[in-house]
Amino acid sequence: MQARHHTQVLVLGSGVAGLAAALAAAEAGAEVLVLSRAPDPGQTNTARAQGGIVFRGEQDSPQLLAADILAAGAGLGSPEAAHFLATEGPKAVEEWLVKRLRIPFDRRADGSLDLVLEAAHSVPRILHAADRTGAAIQEGLLRAVRKHPRVTLLAGYQAVDLLTTHHHSRRTVDRYSLENRCLGAYVLEVATNRVMTVFAAATVLATGGAGALYIHTSNHPGSIGSGLAMASRAGVRLLNLEFIQFHPTCLYVPGAPRFLITEALRGAGAKLVNEAGERFMKRYHPRAELAPRDVVARAIVDELHRTGAECVFLDLGGKGKELAQRFPTVAETCARYGIDIAGQRIPVVPGAHYTCGGVVSDLQGRTTLPGLYVAGEVACTGVHGANRLASTSLLEGLTFGLVAGRQAAAQAQAEPLEEDLRGAIPDWEPVPGPSNEDPALIAQDWSAIRHTMWNYVGIVRTRERLERAVADLRHQLVRLTQFYRTTPISASLVDLFHGCLAAGLIAEAARRNPTSVGCHYVVD
Repeated sequence: MQARHHTQVLVLGSGVAGLAAALAAAEAGAEVLVLSRAPDPGQTNTARAQGGIVFRGEQDSPQLLAADILAAGAGLGSPEAAHFLATEGPKAVEEWLVKRLRIPFDRRADGSLDLVLEAAHSVPRILHAADRTGAAIQEGLLRAVRKHPRVTLLAGYQAVDLLTTHHHSRRTVDRYSLENRCLGAYVLEVATNRVMTVFAAATVLATGGAGALYIHTSNHPGSIGSGLAMASRAGVRLLNLEFIQFHPTCLYVPGAPRFLITEALRGAGAKLVNEAGERFMKRYHPRAELAPRDVVARAIVDELHRTGAECVFLDLGGKGKELAQRFPTVAETCARYGIDIAGQRIPVVPGAHYTCGGVVSDLQGRTTLPGLYVAGEVACTGVHGANRLASTSLLEGLTFGLVAGRQAAAQAQAEPLEEDLRGAIPDWEPVPGPSNEDPALIAQDWSAIRHTMWNYVGIVRTRERLERAVADLRHQLVRLTQFYRTTPISASLVDLFHGCLAAGLIAEAARRNPTSVGCHYVVD
């Protein structure tokens, strides 16, 4: 008999959204189990967020913030969702991050919070903790979760599939036959390749985005769209997957992982130059380096195609020493690869940064599958529309994580899973025999997926490219599905299957949308 576990609230993911959901659910009285795919639950996209988190500025208002959010979303955002985030988000930041967790945000000489201005914001309203804001928030939330008596945090556990009454029960359960419902998840213990059946009265999906499906990305390597894949297999509604935001500047060192170089450097005076040292952004937009992210990203791609170069450069000019002190994380990371930003240019390329769409959610974190809640980058709350306003990702994860956690706890307490329903769900049936996966084949499959996404579903798209992407990924998924069903399970195979399925979903969404809007740019 395989292991079976039961909890009131199951949270999949340990970034800002998952940890906020866990704390909110636990404070509402629920027993919570948080699972992290990585062996270190602090290895998340949240921890990589250099920029800040939206708060409230002087002469600011929820109406003004909501207007900025909707403008950045190119008219496709939900006014209701934007106003909800603009109203509830700063309250959550103040109550949880400033007062309760005491995140070490930068302060002025008089002790007040230092609020800065970022692109497309009407007023200075962004809180920072130097250039490691996400890491500071991640650390504070992790400390709180580990101390909470009603939260159990396990690292090295990978969700394989969601448990639902319709899709996974092989017996007829008359009481639940009229409604599909999420009952938890099948979970792989990475170290042992053992699949556990984890039951939960309410499940919160907080698995992050899908940027690591691309060759160049600012994302954690685990950001492969697993939540999108599992939700799709369970029949949950997805929306706006074609809107992938690309950050213009990721550190480019051949053979090294990409690292986001914050746009605050450009705001502080850094200039983009090509291989010959020429500034080129003025040819593409009157605001030059301070143009919107999607414009800068496309301009860099065009410049690379024009010159045949592998990267462009951020030139800090005479401000190199000053900016090296102001942005220590950027300076330390570059120094690790032999680049002294005080006197050298920083090689950069655009990279996949944020998944604006995702699993459809209402303002309470509820999905179209009862019992399943969603928060963070994997969700589509309607806030971001066709593009995301800077520094709203941490805000959305925190705000909707708290809401989803409270709602999940309320459901778990009001509608506990009954023993007869749990008994109707079978354990995962392992494929017998030793693993026969070939690391070289898996590496090649990942290379094919990432090259397809970068070349065909990237910053600049055409109908022909998207048609080819859909066909290639569909063919690859059919082959992988057959292999997946006949090969003993492992973490690398689950990742590959989830990644291929998620890539296909994104490519198909892009193919269906012929209109260029926001970060979905179709040249024909």
